[in-house]
Amino acid sequence: MKYYPMAKPVVGPTEIKAVVKVLKSGYLSLGPKVLEFEKQFAKFIGTRYACAASSGTAGLHLAIMASGIGPGDEVITSPFSFVASANCILYAGATPVFADIDPVTYNLDPAEVAKKITKRTKAILPVHIFGQSVDMAPLMRLSKIHKLKVIEDACESIGADYGGKRVGTFGEAAVFAFYPNKQMTTGEGGMVVTNNQQVYKTCKSLANQGRGDNMQWLDHQRLGYNYRLDEMSAALGLAQIKRISALIKGRRMLADWYTAFFNQFSDLVQIPRIAPGNTHTWFVYVLKIVNHNIKRDQVIADLKKRGISSKPYLPSIHLFDFYRKQFGHSPGSFPVSEEMSTHSLALPFYHGLRKSDITHIGNALIKILRTYEKRIQK
Repeated sequence: MKYYPMAKPVVGPTEIKAVVKVLKSGYLSLGPKVLEFEKQFAKFIGTRYACAASSGTAGLHLAIMASGIGPGDEVITSPFSFVASANCILYAGATPVFADIDPVTYNLDPAEVAKKITKRTKAILPVHIFGQSVDMAPLMRLSKIHKLKVIEDACESIGADYGGKRVGTFGEAAVFAFYPNKQMTTGEGGMVVTNNQQVYKTCKSLANQGRGDNMQWLDHQRLGYNYRLDEMSAALGLAQIKRISALIKGRRMLADWYTAFFNQFSDLVQIPRIAPGNTHTWFVYVLKIVNHNIKRDQVIADLKKRGISSKPYLPSIHLFDFYRKQFGHSPGSFPVSEEMSTHSLALPFYHGLRKSDITHIGNALIKILRTYEKRIQK
């Protein structure tokens, strides 16, 4: 039986050669590759500055701190995200305030954001989920009216566009991540991008133990962190950013194959939808099970028996025990997010899958869903 994992990184001879070259150079940290990677990444996104970090989580923490957000402040964000987007607000001593999501894109709904703004609101942290942009125009209008900062969590959506403008170029800062299941990888790693020189300088300092602008050894001017990206990861990132367009093109092809297959079964699954004016770069391919009487977790278990990995994407952050206990959240608070969290699943999605593999995975899922529907009808 063939096994299908959730994801695989795309690492070839060019990447291996680049990393080996760094290993032989003697510069494993604080060397030229990180600076070059920052430069090339900023160029790709279209910002003046980029600051490398050890992870997307570290990058979000840096961006929030550099934007002056702290105790007493509220930051409005999505409950339908990886937990780091909300946790990083807490790291800074601020309070994450959730607003429900749009049922089409699963991104933060600007109309719901508007309801959550208070005198304590300092910023909005939109999460561009799964490879597609948030509806940024109304969000930016809200930020202008209420004088709020915008920090984009673009960790899942490198290369995505909104109205012809690239995600990561709307707010005061934006953050990308390069975990192995992302569109491109550095192993671990992240990047803060900004057009604000002061935000950039602060991020560079905070990421390197709070060193001063001169970056001299043992000259620490503020409380900082060890959030540096190493030279090997940067070399891998440089090799990947050079072919990012091809990597995204390959993911779009996989998504097209999945969509063509599942379009035939709209009675069983809801396929991902792309909002007008958006381009999608496909971090994952997520379906929603139409029949809510079918237990999603059981479907995942049945797929596993057939050698097919799948995962619930994503749990709603406000229902994690920690957030319930600290903030009093309960089921029903954000119904759109909770519906997606209960009934959605992500399928294997990586370069190397063939159209025949997509058909095999699709047939397995449909067979399982049909079986459960028949049982329910009895």
